[in-house]
Amino acid sequence: MNRSLFDYLLITFKGLAMGAADVVPGVSGGTIAFISGIYEELITSINNINLDLFKTLKKDGIKAAWTQLNGNFLLALMLGIGISILSLAKLIKSLLETEPVLLWAFFFGLVIASILFIGKQIENWNLKTILGFTLGAIVAYYITTLPGGDESMTSAWFMFLAGALAICAMILPGISGAFILVLLGAYQPVLTAIDNKDFQTIAIFAVGAIVGLLSFSKFLKWLFNNYKNLTLAVLTGFILGSLNKIWPWKEVLTTRLDSHGKEVPFLEKSILPNTFETITQKDPQLLLAIVLMVVGFLTIFIMEKFATRKNKN
Repeated sequence: MNRSLFDYLLITFKGLAMGAADVVPGVSGGTIAFISGIYEELITSINNINLDLFKTLKKDGIKAAWTQLNGNFLLALMLGIGISILSLAKLIKSLLETEPVLLWAFFFGLVIASILFIGKQIENWNLKTILGFTLGAIVAYYITTLPGGDESMTSAWFMFLAGALAICAMILPGISGAFILVLLGAYQPVLTAIDNKDFQTIAIFAVGAIVGLLSFSKFLKWLFNNYKNLTLAVLTGFILGSLNKIWPWKEVLTTRLDSHGKEVPFLEKSILPNTFETITQKDPQLLLAIVLMVVGFLTIFIMEKFATRKNKN
């Protein structure tokens, strides 16, 4: 595929958006990849990392292997994801503490638009797709009700496992890799490692992510090749069910102390904005939250239109 420098800059920008989404618990970078029109190319490119690639490298050299890998695409995308995660981790961490309602409102609008976009890709609604959609929604909703794990676990094997599981969710539209880290109790340690430039922990996590990515992408490609309609229905259900996690207004039911001795929410329940104001005595910021929901929705709408226009060209 012949691409211009502008095309690769655009792919890097999409990587930036994917990285930003992956930092936030409840939003999937895979969803961003899907709506921006690069999801199937991403899965196919990852699957190119196999024994045949190394045979090509040995027989025909680096240039031929790089072309077979679709290396320019992966490099541009991973560059954007890496820059985004490293630069935005601290900002997102701060916003989650200081402006959680507004941050979640933006992503809520983004995910609502994602449901509409991915749902309309389903060409044939039948009993199987309806059941898949329903099951996906139920499973995702149940996952969002689970409490977070123990953040004191930071051993090498645990961080490796966390990387492998999180990356599977990160490339799966509708399931947030960051939220999987929350459930495992690895979210705060990973953010802290990035913030503190703890390269040893980052490297162990990254190796786990690479192993998980190479393994899971093959399964995903098989699903899309053989059960595309059903897979899309399940993914749409996953995204719908995940909305409970990113609803902006929450009542904290129980708290716990994190690894730094700070009190953080343990169990939360979604509530209405007026109930939020009554229970928490905080401003629900309803008007600004609605504006940010609309901005999030329009962001996806614009990305979809742009991706559609590029594909036609």
